[in-house]
Amino acid sequence: MRQRRFMAKPPSKAPARPTKPPRLRWDSKPSRKPNPNAGPSKGALERKEGEERIAKLLARTGVASRREIERMIADGRVTLNNEKVETPATLLKSLQGVAVDGKAVGQPAPTQLYMFHKPEGCLTAERDFSGRKTIYDVLPKDLPRLMPIGRLDLNTEGLLLLTNDGEFKRQMELPSTGVERTYRARCFGDVSQDQLEDLIHGIEIDGVKYGKIDANLERRTGRNGWVEMTLTEGKNREVRRVLEHLGLEVSRLIRTRYGPFVLGELAPGHVGEVRRVDLIEFRKTLK
Repeated sequence: MRQRRFMAKPPSKAPARPTKPPRLRWDSKPSRKPNPNAGPSKGALERKEGEERIAKLLARTGVASRREIERMIADGRVTLNNEKVETPATLLKSLQGVAVDGKAVGQPAPTQLYMFHKPEGCLTAERDFSGRKTIYDVLPKDLPRLMPIGRLDLNTEGLLLLTNDGEFKRQMELPSTGVERTYRARCFGDVSQDQLEDLIHGIEIDGVKYGKIDANLERRTGRNGWVEMTLTEGKNREVRRVLEHLGLEVSRLIRTRYGPFVLGELAPGHVGEVRRVDLIEFRKTLK
């Protein structure tokens, strides 16, 4: 499958609702009050010039996202000079001597971003133990190691961004970054434009709160119609859940935009690389 290079459209800013990631064992704060007369704790980290947290450095290499790397460290899979790394807050200037699962880690490559038209019927996963097709069965084999930014459900198609940079992946996925996603849904049922416009205030469904959604009824033929929705949270099955809550049956769901990157005429199963100059300009706009 051939690759094409794409220019990005200027990003638009939108307010976003911050969220907190699940806490790991080292996120817990001590319950006791600190002793004001005590000296610095043993092993306290003092950042020196040029040092970064090991989790952040590893994420940049494309090993995994920063959160996934934190879990690898918790599982004892990351070593420094053959000694297990105890905390993702370990400060380093380089990854020299660092290994993951016994394999030495190279220095990070420049960040790359690809646009992939995910077809319907494949999972956004590296593998599926039940044998279902994944995006890696569809992607060209000559691509570098890439990670998906966010996910699309098995039966959702459209734009899926892929990157080799785990830190960039995490930044793009956080709701607090405010990156918009746009979807088009083919639906059956009755809904008014007023009902859709009420979603701009957010909605709560079965105890789950969804933030601001900009929704519009594009066109209707009888009880069939297309609804366009733009949001910044991207919670699990958010578009489907909201539309089903409004009494609509979703028969097709396509993501058409992620930030300034637009699906356009990219054919299903095809990949296009975002120009480096466009990627650099876009990253300057991120929070």
